Formats: sequence, structure tokens, C-alpha cells
Amino acid sequence: MSASQTHWAERGREVFAIEIEALHHVQANLGAAFHQAVQLLGACAGRVVVTGLGKSGLVGRKLAATFSSTGTPSFFLHAVEGAHGDLGSIRADDVVIAISYSGKSEELNAIIPSLKRIGTPIIAITSGLATPFASMADVVLDSGIPREACPMNLAPTSSTTATLALGDALAVCLMDMKAFTPNDFKKYHPAGDLGRRLGLAIADMMHTIVPSVTEDAPMQAALTALDAGGLGGVVVTNAKHNVLGILTDGDIRRIVCQGRYVPEAAVAGFMTRNPRSCQPGNSAAEVLDMMEEKAITLLPVTGAQGTLVGVVHLHDLLGKGKVKFAG
Repeated sequence: MSASQTHWAERGREVFAIEIEALHHVQANLGAAFHQAVQLLGACAGRVVVTGLGKSGLVGRKLAATFSSTGTPSFFLHAVEGAHGDLGSIRADDVVIAISYSGKSEELNAIIPSLKRIGTPIIAITSGLATPFASMADVVLDSGIPREACPMNLAPTSSTTATLALGDALAVCLMDMKAFTPNDFKKYHPAGDLGRRLGLAIADMMHTIVPSVTEDAPMQAALTALDAGGLGGVVVTNAKHNVLGILTDGDIRRIVCQGRYVPEAAVAGFMTRNPRSCQPGNSAAEVLDMMEEKAITLLPVTGAQGTLVGVVHLHDLLGKGKVKFAG
């Protein structure tokens, strides 16, 4: 690496360090106001309206998109357009997140009194805690940072990064509050990779080469099949290939720890009997909900009369397993 390459790489690391410093600073200031903001947003019966200007507006557009895609209806309102009629789209049951790092944006300050008259709660994200902008808000989140990464301390750099992280933190807390699931994600991302995956039938995703043993097989044979299968479990069937039980890595670990492992003993005495199963026609979204609710990692897929036709692993549903999908 040349001297010039070393110089610019080092300068780039300095920018990262300054922005990380800003994130730590805003993180440390999270407290009662942040809690209040999450509660206010969680109770919102309307939409979350994000507004701002300039770089703050660009961050606001991203935050509105994040809220909408994670279960909180939201849209971005340009402050200038709001002053020229677009405030008509806001209702009292909405919540407004207004972003102004300085708190001195005249265009934004001009619409705050109107929002107050509408009765819409306002969450301000700002470093200008002693400004009229902050004083008019119902909740104020401090986005103040020690310095910008810009060498002149002028161009919004660290401040926009910190504001974005603050908004993301709100969105993630709302996801937790609403118990937002991958199936919910599918509703808002029907064309996304996870959305496509969850829309598939289990028949399109299941493993048809299934690690399995019969109920009278010795435990050592079950352990060998489990290890060779690489799916973290082995399905136990009868001679007609009907599913009778399942034995997982976790079961083996508990059996060994309890001193009950006998290589020659029949697997029927150790398996989990009558395991839950699904059918090839079930959607991946349905099966994912069931597996998450019941903390199941490996699920048998059965056909007529409970005949084993495949298995599906939780990681396959989430795109982390052996089944791969084109991006």
C-alpha cells in the first residue's frame, strides 16, 4: 500500500471514529424522554408523520420508510409543502416526529404552531434543547453530538448518522412492542427475498432426503443417522413410514448429561412422541409461525395417513439453511 493510500485509509478511519463517538454520545443520553417517545408512538392510532428539511429531511424520509415497513404506518412531510397546504393530511390521532439538528429551521418552526392547533403530539429530535422548536414539542430527544466528522465542523455528517440511529432505535422498539414477526414483514415486503420465501409452499422448501430410523433401531443407529443428516435431528417411524417421534441434538445432549444413554437401547424409549408436523401444501409463513410459537427447529412433513415425506428446518424458512433462493 502506497503512502497516499495509507494516508486516506487512516483519514477514513478517523471519520469512522468521530461518528462512532457521536453514536456513543447520543446513546448515553437515552432515558426517560426516549421511553416517553416510544410509548407515544406505540399508542398512535393514526400515522407517524416525519418532517424536516435538508439533510434532516433526507434522514426523515428513510425513517418514515423504516417505520412503514416494520408495522408502523408512516409518511414523510416536507416542511415547506406542509406550510402550503399539506398539513391538511395530518390528523389529531397522528404523531409527528420533527427533525432539526439546530432547532432553528424557520420553515419547520413555522408549521409547529399549526400542528399544535390540530392537536397532534410532536416528538422533536434536536440538539437545540433551549430553542422555541424544542419548547413547543411534547417530547424532546437530544441528538447533540461532540463534533461533526466534517473538518470544518459544518457539513452534517456525525449528526445525521446519530439522528438515523436514534430513529432506528425508535423503530426497533416499536417492533418489539408490537411483537412484529417475519410473517408481518412478509405483508409489507411481498417482493422481498424473505417475502418470496414465506410465500412458498413447504413442498418447495422441504428436505426430501430425511434422516430417519425405525422405532426399534438402537440409539447408536439413531445417533449415526442424526450425525449424517446434518439437520440437528432424526425422525422416528414405524415399518409403514408413519411418523411416530423425533430425536434432536438437544435430546441427545440431555440424555447423555443425565447418564441415560445406552447405545443398544431402542430409540422408542428416548424419542419425543407424536411430534408436531405440517403438510406439503402449508405455506412457509404458516409453518414459521408455528415453529416460532412452539420453539421447534426441525419439523416433519407428512402426507396421507401421517407418512413421512420430508422435513423442514427453521433456518431454511429464514434463508440460513441448505435451501437457497435466488436474490
